[in-house]
Amino acid sequence: METYSQPSRTFALSTFAIDAEEFPGLVVGEHVLDLRGHWPSVDAVLREWDRAEPVLVELANSSDHPWIALSDLAVRAPLRPRQVIQSGANYRTHVVDLAVAHRDDLTTPEAVAAARAEVGAMMDERAAKGTPYLFTGLPSAVAGPYDDLVLPGYSDRNDWELELAVVIGRPAFRITREEALDHVAGYTICNDVTSRDLVFRKDMKEIGTDWFRSKNAPGFLPLGPFLVPARFVGDPGDLQVTLTVNGEVMQDESTKDMLFDVAALVSAASQIVRLEPGDLVLTGSPAGNGIAFGRFLRDGDVMEGTITGLGTQRIVCRSEA
Repeated sequence: METYSQPSRTFALSTFAIDAEEFPGLVVGEHVLDLRGHWPSVDAVLREWDRAEPVLVELANSSDHPWIALSDLAVRAPLRPRQVIQSGANYRTHVVDLAVAHRDDLTTPEAVAAARAEVGAMMDERAAKGTPYLFTGLPSAVAGPYDDLVLPGYSDRNDWELELAVVIGRPAFRITREEALDHVAGYTICNDVTSRDLVFRKDMKEIGTDWFRSKNAPGFLPLGPFLVPARFVGDPGDLQVTLTVNGEVMQDESTKDMLFDVAALVSAASQIVRLEPGDLVLTGSPAGNGIAFGRFLRDGDVMEGTITGLGTQRIVCRSEA
């Protein structure tokens, strides 16, 4: 360990490991402070966020503690959520792209343009008068920001969906949109991987989407690397979401393209379920998914995903043995 002087006021949280022993850590620059003298886990920090945040500010601005070099630590998923609320069809361009990709009757550029205009108008109407499309994911799908992703052998159409993830810091039940951001502790990165060929049930089309099969394989929710407090993120409606595959930029979109902003999503989720500290609300995927390019994840692919101010996760894909 080393003495780390003059830490920045900006900090983040995550879960780290030394010799497989996990602990919560306060991240300041390239150094980490072990928080086990205060809390046993990041989840425990979030359960008392109102008391914890000023303590974290004080710790981040003190040099009287033994700091550990970030490079000496393994980085785990920053937290283990109790609930994962996911948002579908929440980016205008993404929805338009998907609608066109799923149609095989668009044989001319004019037909594609007309279809895009039609779907775009529908999304504008939905944003003005509709409500978010929310569903649940399984916490068991959460993985670390640098873990390998094992591509399940039952699908060859596994796709990336880098998303801004909202971390709840105060209980929220049937709150208004105006109240919603007061219940947010911070933000992190999530790649909501999807098996595209399992989204729709072929045996009973009336059922519609099957998110259980298409989104919940082990490792399908890489999370992190850091949980950044809301005070350091600025406007969550003006962040850049960027994902590359083998160095090629696939997603590069602003959260400005969201149909329903963070406050609207958190409020809508709270109308149905009681949100608790540590719960995640995913905000949906921007455009640039593999299905739009006819290009899906393969063995050896490397995904790197970053969102303004939240760090970068790096996931290597492996075929299922």
